[in-house]
Amino acid sequence: MKKQFIMSKAGTSSFEKFVPAPYFRKSFNIDFIPDSAELKICGLGFFRLFINGRDITKGALAPYISNPDHYCYYHTYDLWPFLTTGKNVIGILLGNGFMNPFGGEVWDFHLADWLGAPRVALEFSAKNKETELSFIADESFKTHASPILFDEYRIGEHYDANIAEELDGWSSPNYDDSDWDSAIIAERPRGELVPAKAEPIVTIRESSPIEIKKVGENTYLYDFGVNSAGVCRLSIDANKGQTITMDHCERLLDGNFDKKNIIFSPTNYPFYDTLAYKTIYTASGKGREVWTPSFVYFGFRYVLVEGIDEGQATKDLLTYCVMSSDLKKIGGFTCSDERVNTIYNMVDNAVRSNFFYFPTDCPHREKNGWTGDASMSSDFTMLMYDTDVSWSTWLDNIRKAQNYRGELPGIVPTGTWGFKWGNGPTWDSVLFNLPYQLYKMRGNTQVIRDNAHAMMRYLDYIMTRRSPDGTIAIGLGDWVPVGKSSGNYDAPLKLTDSVMVMDMARKACEMFGAIGLHHQADFANDIYYDMRRTIRRALIDFDTMTVDGNCQSSQAIALYYGVFDDHEKSKALAKLVDLVHAKDDNFDCGFIGMHCLFYMLTEAGEHELAWHLIMKDSYPSYAHLIDIGETAMVEQFRPDGSSGVSRNHHFLGDVVRWFTYSLAGLKVIDSKTVVISPAFVKALDSASAYYDLPAGRVEVKWERNGERYKLWISCCDGVDCSVKIRRDIRDLVEVIRT
Repeated sequence: MKKQFIMSKAGTSSFEKFVPAPYFRKSFNIDFIPDSAELKICGLGFFRLFINGRDITKGALAPYISNPDHYCYYHTYDLWPFLTTGKNVIGILLGNGFMNPFGGEVWDFHLADWLGAPRVALEFSAKNKETELSFIADESFKTHASPILFDEYRIGEHYDANIAEELDGWSSPNYDDSDWDSAIIAERPRGELVPAKAEPIVTIRESSPIEIKKVGENTYLYDFGVNSAGVCRLSIDANKGQTITMDHCERLLDGNFDKKNIIFSPTNYPFYDTLAYKTIYTASGKGREVWTPSFVYFGFRYVLVEGIDEGQATKDLLTYCVMSSDLKKIGGFTCSDERVNTIYNMVDNAVRSNFFYFPTDCPHREKNGWTGDASMSSDFTMLMYDTDVSWSTWLDNIRKAQNYRGELPGIVPTGTWGFKWGNGPTWDSVLFNLPYQLYKMRGNTQVIRDNAHAMMRYLDYIMTRRSPDGTIAIGLGDWVPVGKSSGNYDAPLKLTDSVMVMDMARKACEMFGAIGLHHQADFANDIYYDMRRTIRRALIDFDTMTVDGNCQSSQAIALYYGVFDDHEKSKALAKLVDLVHAKDDNFDCGFIGMHCLFYMLTEAGEHELAWHLIMKDSYPSYAHLIDIGETAMVEQFRPDGSSGVSRNHHFLGDVVRWFTYSLAGLKVIDSKTVVISPAFVKALDSASAYYDLPAGRVEVKWERNGERYKLWISCCDGVDCSVKIRRDIRDLVEVIRT
């Protein structure tokens, strides 16, 4: 595909200057019957593609969200079904997207080197054996301002239907574009043109409001019942010029609409709050008007609608179009306790709400690809969805973001933000954990080959950051501890960083060996053993088997990642149980510790204690989140959920992996090996889970009948499926293979 871009001459939109999203159109004649017709298109930022008046765009926010200095993604379309003999038209609508993310000042996106007006490149070809018609984007394309007067994908979108009425039919063959301007050749972006392979963003479901409440003159609060991500489709009979404003938030505070916890105001724009998370529609007054925003999405449960009367405030006014990447579901879990199922669904909701091409931290205030969030969620996300293509694509961008020293930023994509603050080994582990999960769970070795050099560069770099005692303490640690400020964690940074480097080296050794990079495997293995010796020497009290920090997180992390030798584990596990009892049988960890705690308690034989921590009625627990009305997994455990943290985060959701592994008993070791070992907690009467391995599906289900259990197992050919039942109940379990 040729790297020639065109743009309108209207300039670049900003908070000070609203520039409408541009339309582009190209008329052309086909005087032969083509056997094939293909269009390649790269829109920077986002595009919508129309052929002869028909929108054929593959998904929302197309084609991808990337740093255009690194990669510029394009889609390929088969146009043969949409063309006619004679006159045809290609129509394009361009949004600012990531070409001009001026609402991201908090992360220095307003300083990005690539900033500029939206632009588009394309190649068209139609041919048969005798004839071919081809062209690229050039000055022959015509351009005009669209009815989208403002768009910024973190902020919002404004649309004037009166302008739309004037431009009716703009992408149809018979439209008169004689008063449109010619497009101009734009500066070429520095990034490489590559095909967009990641799953498109689609509407995964639609929902109606569960309650509508009048809260002021011409103002109504719509409650959709679930805190998800997407946009609202507006459907209204309105007066000409009537302006409807839709403001979005994820919580009510004292019963009132409130978005203080999701507002990240840029310092230079005091009126940012008046724009943020709003869509604004100005009606034409021509009967029923239906509008869906094009270049924005929000994380929300509630919508405050201003500018409508009582007769318009109906359930049909707004439809929640819940959006996410079009991921394939490959695993599931259910049990006899509906509260547990609700927690599972809350985590699932958070995963989907935060998967827009790649994992984000939250769907409202940031929409950033925080690397640590994705890394700590990779285990359980892979148990739910096939992320192979999307993760592989994002890893391409992560490698591009790695600097000359081998450092990684805390968010990807980024400009320069995330190196001085927001990273560190737990966050950087994304470069290792995503390929490792794809390798172990899906048998993907190509992802190792693609990332091996970057992993080696990182290991080289991180060894230069060791302290005099050999430990590492840089960046962020056991983030968002229970009930404390985000960075006020008990586990020492030198412990969590050193353990994460040790774990990255262990995984790198295994991955390098799997593709025959034996020298690299030896290099990583040496780092693994060196870091393990260092941690044991500097951070473990072997008299008491206590880890530095003397807290649940430190103890659980060291156990989970293999710092203790086998003969030391029983005493170290007993110490972990003591630390839990010391907190009145409450968990007291940050997000790294929460990734480890329940598994180590189960290994200690304390699965009932793990269940209690998760499901007890009082704070802190996962069940308590249900009691306070949460519908998605939260960023942090707080007594009433009223603090300024996100209410739609995924990185505390690893509890669902424990549900699958321990409650149902389906533990996936790798792409060809599973172990069936239910915990059979007393509070449950049944549990089941499934997972679709590359070779086929594995299912497990058990039911309690008095003191006895029936365990059904179905395992596809080519998978080693072993069963391990606790000795104390082995005689009470009937295993049935189907």
